Amino acid sequence: MKKVIYSIAIMLVLLCGCKKEEKHNLMKCRPLGATGIEVSEIGIGCGAFAKFDTAQSRIYMDLAMDSGVNYIDIYDANPTVRSNIGYALRGRRDRMVIQGHVGVCWKDGQYKKTRDIAECREGFEDLLARLETDHIEVGMIHITDSWEQWEEIKGSEYLEYVKQLKAEGKIKHIGLSSHNAEVALAAVKSGIVEVLMFSINPVFDRLPSGVNPWDADFGTQSINGIDPFRIELYDYCASHDIAVVNMKSFAGGRLLDASKSPLSVALTPVQCLAYVLAKPCVSCALTGANTCEELQQALDYVTATDEEKDYSKVIERGDNQQKQECTYCGHCAPCKSKIDIAEVNRILDEYEAQGCEGVNAELQARYDALEHKASECQKCGECMERCPFKVNIVERMEKAAEVFEKK
Repeated sequence: MKKVIYSIAIMLVLLCGCKKEEKHNLMKCRPLGATGIEVSEIGIGCGAFAKFDTAQSRIYMDLAMDSGVNYIDIYDANPTVRSNIGYALRGRRDRMVIQGHVGVCWKDGQYKKTRDIAECREGFEDLLARLETDHIEVGMIHITDSWEQWEEIKGSEYLEYVKQLKAEGKIKHIGLSSHNAEVALAAVKSGIVEVLMFSINPVFDRLPSGVNPWDADFGTQSINGIDPFRIELYDYCASHDIAVVNMKSFAGGRLLDASKSPLSVALTPVQCLAYVLAKPCVSCALTGANTCEELQQALDYVTATDEEKDYSKVIERGDNQQKQECTYCGHCAPCKSKIDIAEVNRILDEYEAQGCEGVNAELQARYDALEHKASECQKCGECMERCPFKVNIVERMEKAAEVFEKK
């Protein structure tokens, strides 16, 4: 009886969502890096399927796919989860880009992370069987969060197995999942990784690389602006066509609850997704929605207005939000004088971090290479109106010109 009532409730949610009949036409797609695959801006995780029976799984998948979602991450080795997703995709597998993880299996009734080849093979073959497919598009090197883990992977039998799966066509592209920007940067620079699964949100961006975001004390461990390793990682992925598929868009739901958020304010799912999708490196932002109602709230991003997507004013009210610090997000653009404001600020910040004791040759060369210099600023102030963090950009341009354009 409870299942019947629950199914009816889900159908009511779906009927409400049907008022936006044109939604699936409005879902935008982005290139998945250099893979040649186009993916929806919003994707789904696999967590909800552990809570559903097969019928409910199909309803949830219907809502996602009818709204234009074509990307799913499956990290869970739970046979029920995998079977539910396989059932939900039956007859339309070719419409979904599947990201699965190599290095997980189901042992003694629970999930197990493993690098043991026999267990990896068992877990991966089970995934294909339960999804009723002979391949997945992206095979993830599962959770690599420390230097020790990355060093163990390089040149390992495990990595050779992943490469073998690609050679056999069982995975089309190799990915890696990580929460550590330094490790992730090393991985994407290795030439092995085509798709990076990484965690981006307004809180994690402001934690030093290597700090566990789930255990962090944001009040004492947060930094001004975005962690430099994250900046380098995002820039590298964007400039080298390495796709970033974002996880933890809502920080495990904490950003949606003012009482739990380190920012002391609540963002909406739409605002969180807007923050993530503003990064040029991001191909797809995953939502870990546990119900059809939660999924619909995330899918509302597709039809949301610019005002509904604007997260800057909400973040600005956060008790711990650092103000007047450039995060190089690019919201200040476009500049009338075509100045790369973010890059000028980045170079100036590095100069100031070095103690302002003279400009070194490397920084000067980077500044000289800019097509348009800070002195070209027209002082119109339009960039400052768009800046989410209220940086006095005109003043920063004057400072940069003074420092780097001395004759």
